[in-house]
Amino acid sequence: MFNVNKTILSLAFITSSLTSGVYAAEQKIDLKFAGALEFSDTGTLFVGDNYNGAIYALDLTGGKAPDTVTPIYLNDIDTRIANILGVGKSAIAINDMAVNPVTSDIYISVSRLGNFDSSPAIIKIKQDAQIELLDLETVAFQKQTLSHYPDQETTFKPRGLGPTPALKRDLAKGKVAISSLAILDMEYYKGELFVSGVAFDNFLSTLRRIPYPFTGEQSAANVEMYHIAHDQFETRAPIRTMSVQEIGGKTQLVAAYTCSPIVLIELDEIVDGAKISARTVMDYGNGQPIDMVSYSLNGQDALFLTSNGRAPHVIPVDSLKGAKSYTKGDLPEGGKSDTHPLMPVGDTGKAVMFEGMSMHIDNLGGGRFVSLTRDMYTGSLNLDSNFDWFPNRIHNLQAEYDFPQYWAEKKQ
Repeated sequence: MFNVNKTILSLAFITSSLTSGVYAAEQKIDLKFAGALEFSDTGTLFVGDNYNGAIYALDLTGGKAPDTVTPIYLNDIDTRIANILGVGKSAIAINDMAVNPVTSDIYISVSRLGNFDSSPAIIKIKQDAQIELLDLETVAFQKQTLSHYPDQETTFKPRGLGPTPALKRDLAKGKVAISSLAILDMEYYKGELFVSGVAFDNFLSTLRRIPYPFTGEQSAANVEMYHIAHDQFETRAPIRTMSVQEIGGKTQLVAAYTCSPIVLIELDEIVDGAKISARTVMDYGNGQPIDMVSYSLNGQDALFLTSNGRAPHVIPVDSLKGAKSYTKGDLPEGGKSDTHPLMPVGDTGKAVMFEGMSMHIDNLGGGRFVSLTRDMYTGSLNLDSNFDWFPNRIHNLQAEYDFPQYWAEKKQ
């Protein structure tokens, strides 16, 4: 899932609404915004374009798997990307990251920001840690435009905090178009692309189901869910990140919303025109989920969920089997802050350590995650890969094991 705030605030124009359709590979690509990224299991890269209201499928298949997956560390990755694009670091916004499951090459979607416009770019980091700009003109592609694309005039409503007047940074949200959330996350599963975002006019939260290769067909279903912390049903705020899992013999979508309910949706429910009531099974409090990574932990299926305001959570998939679902009236009335004695609610898994702040994270392969991580002390943005059972560097920590006297005693 990508962060739209910095990118969209710097954009002046959004294209007009498009009708559903497929465009073949012989046409010139007209990508205007590189946002959410997702790979198929064979190496097709899906790119969400919230300007065009479309998804592009880039044919990056045919690559070979490396003999061994090489861990990668590149400090100041934003500076390196800016240098390749010929701009200053402050003139780029990183939107998303995804790893090719075949080659383990890393792809990062970027916006180059200007005074009146922006242009998209996709950066490739190879297994030898070489960085290059993906030449979009040489890649075969398909394009699927979205039905029910939201209008481009409606913007968010600015708000301050309680009685405090709204600051300039709060008011700036009033310039962000709601259509910037048309494509928030994509999940490829068995020949279909599941897309979360906003559509329609009022019942905005939408799940799309699109067959691939694209045929022009797509299903768009509305989604509501009960938000425990807010104590209300919500139909507008869309799913931020999601993963398809087999739970209790049923194929289900595990999805995370802002501040921060976790819901389950059976795939059979996602049909065109449906109004889905997602089952809320947990809520671990404030924060905006960023990425949900499926991986194997100690031989068991698990989800690694990152957030912009909380420690990552590890959720065993088995813990979702038969999990209690919550609706209005199940808990005491009223909103519930993080310090409320009932929070968090449900089987939330476990919060785990992550040193620094992960902007985006994905499976690299070889038992490692790769993360775009903001260093807590230097502020640098680094591309780092660590074991998925302990996705941390320990360079900023001083513990008992770091003292030479400890090891001297161990030798005795």
